[in-house]
Amino acid sequence: MSSSKTLHLAVELDSAGTRPEAGPRALADAVADAERAGYTFATFDDAPVPPVSGFRIDATVRAAYSATLTSRIGLAPTSHVLTAEPFHLAAQLASLDHATHGRAAWIVGTAAAPEALATVGRAEPDDLRQEVADVVETVRRLWDSWEDDAVVKDLATGRYLDPDKVHHVDFTGKTFSVKGPLITPRPPQGSLVVLAAEEFADAVRPDIVLTEDLQRSRPSGGPLVFGELEVRFGSAAPATNGRTRYTGSPAGLVALLADLDLDGVRLHPGAADLPLLSREVLPELRRRGRRRPPEPGATLRTTLGLPRPENRFAVSSKGNA
Repeated sequence: MSSSKTLHLAVELDSAGTRPEAGPRALADAVADAERAGYTFATFDDAPVPPVSGFRIDATVRAAYSATLTSRIGLAPTSHVLTAEPFHLAAQLASLDHATHGRAAWIVGTAAAPEALATVGRAEPDDLRQEVADVVETVRRLWDSWEDDAVVKDLATGRYLDPDKVHHVDFTGKTFSVKGPLITPRPPQGSLVVLAAEEFADAVRPDIVLTEDLQRSRPSGGPLVFGELEVRFGSAAPATNGRTRYTGSPAGLVALLADLDLDGVRLHPGAADLPLLSREVLPELRRRGRRRPPEPGATLRTTLGLPRPENRFAVSSKGNA
């Protein structure tokens, strides 16, 4: 029996033939197709070590480029926490949310292989889960370091901001410390939508958990749950990264997705599969009432039904007033 709740669909564009070495035109075409099809958001994979060709544009840069080409679809780059400074990571992602007017998300990357860490000259952390948790917490604090009304732009007095509403975060962890505040005003969504793999969910406290188990459903009061599914119509090749791979027809995929109790699915199509998804799968799921495309002007949090978080420093100052 089909579920009646909305099923959000995301699409990983790197797997769909838009790898950076393919050039910006391939990315532009794929992003435009994904927005027309009505995906909730598109994701952009990344890795600290570049591909064999030696060329790779950062996922956040690709997402920022896509922001200029779109107006409804969410954009979610993977950014790895061990190979980037938390301050710079927070500023990049906040800027992406401003560029998209509130359509940005962040997939927390946890690459920790020696060759990945060698790109920034660091050793493997003693406690990977703790460092991941520390970086994500610091980024969230930095996003809050400007209150929503910190920017005043008072021409009469020449004041750009209210300094009492810009805060130091003063975070000290085992491997780094950050004082802040951020150089970028608070993101339009307050906090970007944060996604993390299931194994790091307790450390990250994400808005969306990514799982390989398509039979999982959201626990009461828990984050949204999105399944990971490779799509290769008519191919018997094995899946990668331990994911489930669908190899049947578009009609069969519609039937599979319609019966899931997940909040969403991130599809990993091949280049030849993306057009079939857009023409045959997403329209049929919409006809069945299982999904709705994002509304123009809506933030990604609004589309996903997630609340906009309060600013921790504003709440604290109100409590002290």
